[in-house]
Amino acid sequence: MQTLQDAEGAWVQLQGRWGAAELGQRPMWQQLQRALRSHPANATTGWDLEALQWLDHIGAQLLWRHWQYAWPQRVRLTDAQRTMLARVAALRQEPAPAPAPLCMMDRVNQLGLLVLHALDHFKHLVELVGQLVLDIVRLLRDPRKGPWRDFSGHLYSMGATALPITALVGFLIGVVLAYLMALQLRQFGAEAFIVNILGISLIRELGPLLGAILVAGRSGSAITAQIGVMRVTEELDAMQVMGIRHGFRLVMPRALALALAMPLISLWTTLAALAGGMLAADMTMGISAGYFLQALPDAVEIGNLVLAMAKSVVFGVFIALIGCHWGLRVQPNTQSLGAGTTASVVSSITMVIVVDALFAIAFKDVGF
Repeated sequence: MQTLQDAEGAWVQLQGRWGAAELGQRPMWQQLQRALRSHPANATTGWDLEALQWLDHIGAQLLWRHWQYAWPQRVRLTDAQRTMLARVAALRQEPAPAPAPLCMMDRVNQLGLLVLHALDHFKHLVELVGQLVLDIVRLLRDPRKGPWRDFSGHLYSMGATALPITALVGFLIGVVLAYLMALQLRQFGAEAFIVNILGISLIRELGPLLGAILVAGRSGSAITAQIGVMRVTEELDAMQVMGIRHGFRLVMPRALALALAMPLISLWTTLAALAGGMLAADMTMGISAGYFLQALPDAVEIGNLVLAMAKSVVFGVFIALIGCHWGLRVQPNTQSLGAGTTASVVSSITMVIVVDALFAIAFKDVGF
């Protein structure tokens, strides 16, 4: 690259080979970058490309970028070079315009769309509940034709296999709660009341809530992924062509399995949490396991356990329905499958917390 002068003014003459093979070499690329920086594009400088031995798309893109995406006022080109540069100029993508600031009506419209979207999901969920009731009535009329094998398989995969992780989490939560309560109760000489606090909190609230959240993250996502894969592989369409109802063969077995498994998982989690709290209370405050077991029935009425089991049944049914809802709405692509699985877990956990709060308000006088 060199600078020439003639009657028209200054010219930058390009020489050599400007191709991918040459520009791919690091020394050549750095040398060319330094040369271009020393010859900035401006209105007074002309560009002479006729002496170039080779110019391909890579060299043309480099030169076009140096020209700031505009033709210089004075340029000497061969027909092939002009065609090459014109093709590069035509393929250049314009930067996306900056989004306009949203006005108040745009925000209102967005809020309205979100509300309509939520109502659409709620409508489909209500339809699933109604279809589940009809399928249960059909099952009661003719139990021999029920999907019992699917029911037993889901009961094992969503219930029995969840026992280790729920027991571990429950035990650790019991230990943590007992240690924290011991620090406070010891200040007032009320160590004996740790049985009341642990019993009420674990049996009535934390046991069912922990079990439901773990099942929602573990089994709810599995339900959505299983049905979503069936959508991707067109198995749902094949079932519809064969006259097999999705609700009877996919939704009902999972809902019944979780309705039966969730109270057992909740009870198992509560027992593990009580065992952890009992161990921590013995180690920190010297409250023996015998005293703990003796005082627990007097501290916690049986109504708390009944309420916890009833909540767990509702948790199980809604976790299954939400998982099936998002699975049936998956589009036949992997991106929709991932988004549906994530939405299923978030919705299930949110539902568990909301339903637990409603139960706490509605039955605040039960068990006291």
